[in-house]
Amino acid sequence: MAIISEVEEESSSRPSMLPFRATFDSSNPLGFLEKVLDFLGEQSDYLKKPSAEEEIAAAVRAAKEKLKRAGKKAEKESVKPDPVEKRKESVKPTMAASSSEPMEVEKPKENKEAGPIVPNKGNGTDLENYSWVQTLQEVTVNIPVPTGTKARSVICEIKKNRLKLGLKGQDPIIDGELYRPVKPDDCYWNIEDQKMISILLTKQDQMEWWKCCVKGEPEIDTQKVEPENSKLADLDPETRSTVEKMMFDQRQKQMGLPTSDELQKQDILKKFMSQHPEMDFTNAKIN
Repeated sequence: MAIISEVEEESSSRPSMLPFRATFDSSNPLGFLEKVLDFLGEQSDYLKKPSAEEEIAAAVRAAKEKLKRAGKKAEKESVKPDPVEKRKESVKPTMAASSSEPMEVEKPKENKEAGPIVPNKGNGTDLENYSWVQTLQEVTVNIPVPTGTKARSVICEIKKNRLKLGLKGQDPIIDGELYRPVKPDDCYWNIEDQKMISILLTKQDQMEWWKCCVKGEPEIDTQKVEPENSKLADLDPETRSTVEKMMFDQRQKQMGLPTSDELQKQDILKKFMSQHPEMDFTNAKIN
């Protein structure tokens, strides 16, 4: 697991962590990326993995998605309510209370059994302390941290069924059981601009959408997951065919229509009926 960040030399207890130093020139960002890739090639076999290109592309997509969310957040914060209107609204309840007797207002009951939520644009969820997005192959978790955070102050433990992430001397930000197992050897984390920790988790079962990242968090409605066409094009023909079948079956179920397997059984029954007109299929059922 290599850490892409400007890190001072760690103690002998962590010999697998190597320092990476490079100067970033804003006029030539690709030059910096080339140095990062050269470092990966020299210090690890990561670039030899068949999935390396897809994983790097996924990291770029996640970074772009993060910039979009940051831009939207900045726009919302720039629109502030008029303080005069705010004062008017605060006066109304006081006046009403002085002109009539107190009224008991029944508070709406919290729906603790709320159903699954709609996924974000990355097919994950935006939570209070972190956000996550996913493809069929991997999950990317983004955790904002105080500006200036160094890699040596980060505690990150990625196990097959558990994820723990936090800063030294503080309570963990994430500490729980993962929704599904991952491949620890194919997972890694890094710090972006010393203010955002990004964790890439490679799914063990790469044919299932996760409902949540850590068990106990709000679950998404996986029937509303919308894979990008560009991502489907990157899959091998067999995997792509399976994914398209899953998407078709999800749409059919939402509309109350038969799935691909059920349609296939219906076709087999129709063919059999046409070959045996002497038989009565009035009460025939498909199991």
